[in-house]
Amino acid sequence: MTASASAAAVPRPGRTKAFLRLVMIEHSVFALPFAYIASLTAMFQWDRTIHWGRLLLVTVAMVGLRTFAMACNRIIDREIDARNPRTAGRELVTGAVTVKSAWTGALIAVVIFLGAAALLNPLCLALAPIAVVPMVVYPYGKRFTNFPHAILGLAQAMGPVGAWIAISGSWSWDAVILGLAVGVWIGGFDLIFGCQDVQADRAHGVKSVPARFGIPAALHGARASHAVTTVLLVWYALATGVGVFFWIGLVIVAVAFLYEHSIVRPHDLSRLNRAFFTVNGFIGIALFVCALLDLLVRGLTV
Repeated sequence: MTASASAAAVPRPGRTKAFLRLVMIEHSVFALPFAYIASLTAMFQWDRTIHWGRLLLVTVAMVGLRTFAMACNRIIDREIDARNPRTAGRELVTGAVTVKSAWTGALIAVVIFLGAAALLNPLCLALAPIAVVPMVVYPYGKRFTNFPHAILGLAQAMGPVGAWIAISGSWSWDAVILGLAVGVWIGGFDLIFGCQDVQADRAHGVKSVPARFGIPAALHGARASHAVTTVLLVWYALATGVGVFFWIGLVIVAVAFLYEHSIVRPHDLSRLNRAFFTVNGFIGIALFVCALLDLLVRGLTV
């Protein structure tokens, strides 16, 4: 290999930054807190000790799988993105990231995910391919169903379940309850997010609840989803015997949901980004902090 070829083979910082923008790495804040809640609760039930190495592997697995999912989403949707004014500036549309580079990043990410799963325990590795499937199916969902948000919710629901298995090495129905809460929550705020693309989606045949049934119906669906999320979180709290700090976290989540749905209305989507990014990011972090405090007060050892 020549010196020039060797230099070309080394990713340039600009390309790396563009890829991280492509996969919106900062949005890991939505899923990671709930994976941590599941992991730490499983540790509490196991031996009441935080196992930092396992927690690090859970983090690597979650970020790896999410990066793979987002890269696949952007690759599969690049032609749709090019026709939508809101998404026409995305990296695969503008050429800031090539399709080849995106696939390379996606493959590296999924290998990292599988490697972390293998290091955790045999059950994690055995179930890991199942977690990959909805990540690839979701981008195609908007081509064949009006409810792609449900596929996204299913994909996200696997996070807490996988994180719990990563620690315990066994199945947990408590983790399933938490996973369902996360899936319904994310599916609900994806309904809100989809409202801004109704015109473009209808023009280009992209399927979604807002495009098919209208923005008011989508917002009603989001409210119902978040009401169900609250019920599921209460169920999880009762099932795992949480303490006062977790219940305080649930009150904060409920208030945040009320605020989120008060600032987005069918004929006023001007504060949609605040509802989608700020409020939902706050929900995950706030509940995690309260859950962590609760576990520490009840005897979880650092």
